[in-house]
Amino acid sequence: MRTTFMAKPSEVERKWYVIDAEGQRLGRLASEVASILRGKNKPQFTPHIDTGDFVIIINADKIELTGKKLQQKKYYRHSGYPGGLKVTVAADMLKNKPDRMIELAVKGMLPKGTLGRQQGMKLKVYAGSEHPHQAQNPQAWEIKG
Repeated sequence: MRTTFMAKPSEVERKWYVIDAEGQRLGRLASEVASILRGKNKPQFTPHIDTGDFVIIINADKIELTGKKLQQKKYYRHSGYPGGLKVTVAADMLKNKPDRMIELAVKGMLPKGTLGRQQGMKLKVYAGSEHPHQAQNPQAWEIKG
């Protein structure tokens, strides 16, 4: 009798991938990265185990948004105090914190809960073309489409 394969956390081999975000659309990049972080690109994918790989995104400041999203898309956060709502337009976010913009897009596509937070910690985003993870020998990952 065959049983369904379930990956064990101790048996998961993790790789490092580097993705160049220059000229990429935000949503398409985020969905591909979320899939890699979850491990859906591996044959031993198990939904309740973190089987994903590490992802390094460089050139986050050169990401593209379509249409009027630069002026109309808003990011909200709240300080917790009355009247503490902070609103940031996508153009300002791209100028000041482009790495945060990509992190929010990717983490919104990951599962909610402890597993999603664990998978989200394997994402490293940098605004420039340099990153401090050369020792991990990251492989280049090409975004399709």
